[in-house]
Amino acid sequence: MSARIRMVLFVNLLSLLFSTAILHSNQSTLPLRSFKISENVTYDCIDIYKQPGLEHPFLKTHKIQLKSSISRHELKMQTGKNETSDKRKIECPNGTVPILRNTKEYVTNSQVFAEEHFHPLSADSPGTHIAGVRSSIGPFRGVQAWFSANALNVGKDQVSYGQIYIGSGSGNQVNYISAGWIINPGLYGDQRVWAFGFWKGKDGKGCYNTACSGFVQVSKVIPIVRPIDLKPGVPGWFRYFIHQDINTGNWWMTQLMQNIPDEDIGYWPKELFNLLENGANMVGVGGVVQASHSGSSPPMGNGNFPNGGRLDSGLFSNIEVLNSNYEQRKMNSFPVENLLDSEKCYGLRIGKVKPFHRNHLGFFFNYGGPGGNSCGV
Repeated sequence: MSARIRMVLFVNLLSLLFSTAILHSNQSTLPLRSFKISENVTYDCIDIYKQPGLEHPFLKTHKIQLKSSISRHELKMQTGKNETSDKRKIECPNGTVPILRNTKEYVTNSQVFAEEHFHPLSADSPGTHIAGVRSSIGPFRGVQAWFSANALNVGKDQVSYGQIYIGSGSGNQVNYISAGWIINPGLYGDQRVWAFGFWKGKDGKGCYNTACSGFVQVSKVIPIVRPIDLKPGVPGWFRYFIHQDINTGNWWMTQLMQNIPDEDIGYWPKELFNLLENGANMVGVGGVVQASHSGSSPPMGNGNFPNGGRLDSGLFSNIEVLNSNYEQRKMNSFPVENLLDSEKCYGLRIGKVKPFHRNHLGFFFNYGGPGGNSCGV
C-alpha cells in the first residue's frame, strides 16, 4: 500500500471518528472530556457558550448568566440521612458543562412524556394521581424544599415522581417549571431514580432536562439530569430551590447544600416564558404517579401510607417560598390547598408540631402509598 493511500485512509478515519463523536454527543462541537458513569449514561463536557440549550430560537441574543444573584440563609434541617449531592462522579474542566449524551430514542420518548407530565394548571389527566400542597396566592418568586426519594418498583409504562414547581396560567396558556426526582423506565430505560427538570413556555411545548434546547446548564459538577443509585428502603435527599433572579428575571434551579456553598445547576431564561415575568401565580410541592395503560398505578413516595413516623413514608419538609418582594417565608404563611385525589391508594398528612417543641422540619408533610389496580381515574 502506497504512502498516499495510507494517508487518505488515515484522513478518512479521522473524519469518521469526528463525525461519530459529534452525532453521539448531540453537539456542534467535540467535547473536551467525557464521563461514562454507568451503562448507557455518558456526559460530555461542552463549552458553556456552545451548549445545545442556547440553540433555542428564542435565545438568539441571550447573554449567559454564570451565577444567580439571590442570597439565602442555610436551612437548618437535620436528618442524619444520606444526601444525593455527596457522591460526585462528574467534574468538567473550567469553561465547560456536563451534558447528557442523548439518544434518538430518549429524545423521542421525552417528547411523548412531556405531553403527559402533570402540572396543577392543566386539565385532569387520566391515570394521574397526586398528593401534595400548593398555594395560588401569588405572585411568588420561588419555592424550595427538602424531600426524600426512594427506590420503587415501577413498571415500564408507569411513572412515579416527587417535585417542587412554580407556574402561571392565563386562558389556555400555561408557563410551568418543576424539578425533583423521577422513576420513569419508559423514558430513561431503567428503574433508577433520576434527578430531573421540566419546563413549559410560551411556545406551548414541554421539555425534560436537555432533551431539547432551552435550559442553560451552568454547574460543571451537577447536571440537571442524572441517575441516583439508591438501595431499597434507604432514602436519598433532595434540597432544590427554583427561584427567579432579582436582576435578570431568569428562573434558576439551585441545589441547596450543607456546610458548603449552594450549587447553581442552571436556569431557564426569561425569554422562554410570557407569563412569568413578574413571578409565578402558583407554587407547590408533592408526589405524582401515572398509571399504566391497563390501569395499574405505581407506588408513590416510598410506597407506604403516611401512618407511621415522620421518616416512615415520603417526606417534604422545610417547604418555603419567596414572596413578591423576595422575602423568604414558610409556605403555610399563605393559604395552602391540600391535593389528594385517590385516598384508597395514597395518603397525605400535614405535619403538626406540639407546642414548645423544637422543629427542624419547618412546614412539612408526609405522603405516599402502594398504588394498585383500583385507584380510580
